[in-house]
Amino acid sequence: VQLQASGGGLVQAGDSLRLSCAVYGRSIRGYHMGWFRQAPGKEREFVAGSTGDTGWPVYADSVKGRFTIPRRGAENTVVLQMDNLKPDDTAAYYCAGTSRAFSAPQLGVRARESFSDWGQGTLVTVSS
Repeated sequence: VQLQASGGGLVQAGDSLRLSCAVYGRSIRGYHMGWFRQAPGKEREFVAGSTGDTGWPVYADSVKGRFTIPRRGAENTVVLQMDNLKPDDTAAYYCAGTSRAFSAPQLGVRARESFSDWGQGTLVTVSS
């Protein structure tokens, strides 16, 4: 399985940006997916997740109401739609996936350790 993230760039505060994560080698159906980000000098942190069974979205408090994580089955892609961006959103963004079973999927997709498959990072820079 390979994941390919794209869509990063330089934007101004308040702008929107759409990241895409294309999955190759398996269907995203039944595949738990997540987006994480890592700012310079900081730990990689959870941003948003989508459970494989229902596609239920889960968000970090810092992005709730501004980011969404829709699935595009026809393209075998998961999107991170980011609106009202802030300078604190500046980071390298990584998509991740796993086919492991969770007893509580909405909790499982929040944990970096849950994911076995990772894409390369795509850089998002938000200027003030």
